[in-house]
Amino acid sequence: MLQATRWKTLGASRTGYTGGNPSGVPSLKSIENNMNYINRILFSLLSVGLWMGPTRGQEIEPTWESLAANYEVPQWFVDGKIGVWFHWGISSAADENRPNDGSHYGRRMYSVVPDDYSGELGMSETLTRWHTERYGHPSEFGYEDLIPLFKAEKWDPDALVKFAKDNGARFIMPVACHHDNFDMYDSFHPWNSLNMGPKRDTLKEWKAAAAKHGLKFGVSTHLYWSPRFFANARKYQKPGTPEWTLFNMDFDPRGYASQDSWNEHWYARCWEIIEKYDPDMFNNDAPYPKLGSGKGLGVKLFTDFVNRDLKENDGKQTVVLSFKDASVDRSAFTYNLERGGAGEIKPEPWMWATDLSGGWFYRATAVNRMSIPVMVGNAVDAISKNGVVMLNVALKGDGTIPENQAAYLTAFGDFLATCGEGIYGSRPWKTFGEGPLKVKDGRQGENRQDFSQQDIRFTHKDGVLYAFVLARPTEDILIQTLADGGLLDREIANIKLLGSDEKIQWKRSHDGLQISLPKQLPDALVTGFAIELNQ
Repeated sequence: MLQATRWKTLGASRTGYTGGNPSGVPSLKSIENNMNYINRILFSLLSVGLWMGPTRGQEIEPTWESLAANYEVPQWFVDGKIGVWFHWGISSAADENRPNDGSHYGRRMYSVVPDDYSGELGMSETLTRWHTERYGHPSEFGYEDLIPLFKAEKWDPDALVKFAKDNGARFIMPVACHHDNFDMYDSFHPWNSLNMGPKRDTLKEWKAAAAKHGLKFGVSTHLYWSPRFFANARKYQKPGTPEWTLFNMDFDPRGYASQDSWNEHWYARCWEIIEKYDPDMFNNDAPYPKLGSGKGLGVKLFTDFVNRDLKENDGKQTVVLSFKDASVDRSAFTYNLERGGAGEIKPEPWMWATDLSGGWFYRATAVNRMSIPVMVGNAVDAISKNGVVMLNVALKGDGTIPENQAAYLTAFGDFLATCGEGIYGSRPWKTFGEGPLKVKDGRQGENRQDFSQQDIRFTHKDGVLYAFVLARPTEDILIQTLADGGLLDREIANIKLLGSDEKIQWKRSHDGLQISLPKQLPDALVTGFAIELNQ
């Protein structure tokens, strides 16, 4: 097996900071020599089938059918329920008062319009005008010139991971590479956070902090979009410059998905992350090489990732593989239902990923249109339907959490401190719940409406049924699903209010289970009840 630590033997000796270049990029000659040589080696290995990832043995075949038949979501993920995603990179350090960039600063800043243009400007054109006024024309101040601004001078991964854990997280997932092609780790790709910007291997430090605090460690890569991401930047790039590599100018911005050179490069970049950082979770937040045009390198990477884990853990899967492709059998992976929701209980565990910042990457003017109470309710709704929650935090360029995002995490932590008993380690019940608010099924269009006290969700664990009222109740609570003769076919022995010692008054009839409004409700946005059942 070709180890990531052996890149130096392939001619990719690391280069340092070049004092004469304001972007601090490696020397042009070293980039050309290293990248050309690596690409030739990878092409040769892939062509003859020697770049195999894991050592072959009893393993999953690189097909969706084989992966679907063998993929098993590990217990730590289904039991842990809560993760924190960290989006952080070059654009985090751009002027925080910039206009909306849709979290794609590097793509949108190259949308130049003529000076005499008098029509309405779109988001991209507006940002380009702003960038030109703030920093200079893209031909003079390009995306690469933002890198020296990205210093991470206050970044403390230990404190950040502890804060996430204290507020309920059981795993973290930093972005390893976004669409901008900049690696946030010690990469063979010369544009990375160890060579420039923070001058730190952020993945290594994130992982060490996660291990210290007992959290699982995931990584997220968005790399596959990058040749298309910089399509508008092409007219400002010159062959033979270091920036040519950053902007992926060697690949067709429209036809890259069918280019062997790109698909092989993508595989190598992703496999280096897996080998070097050994993540518990690998999230591919972008397309991937398809079976035809991409020679199946996507499913090959995914099966190689799982096979590597199986080999190292005596045939037991301990890792999570996630991505967004709704066309693939969801038994083959963990579906990332980003900014969406589930209408019903899903047969396979899935991930509800949402953003607390309002823009994925930090921008001071971004607004999260989902209120804190709705976020907590949506999280409980997802968990009741076999989902796992992933909350994105967009760090500032200096590496700190903005106060408004910290408030979301703190409120969620308060809820879990009171009601975590019915969340961690729980499973969906016979039905997810009841109430007038209907959550849309599918990606995007996540709920932003307020819940009412009639919106109730269920989980169960160890013979206890948990009922969560998704808005603070102001009157007696009626749970129609738990009526005599309904889905609950066992007698209720006792009901407890989570986070309180108050004795709860209740009665069950053909109309439902009626719980008298407690005299004192815990200070939490969602009210939870533990319904103990007779054996």
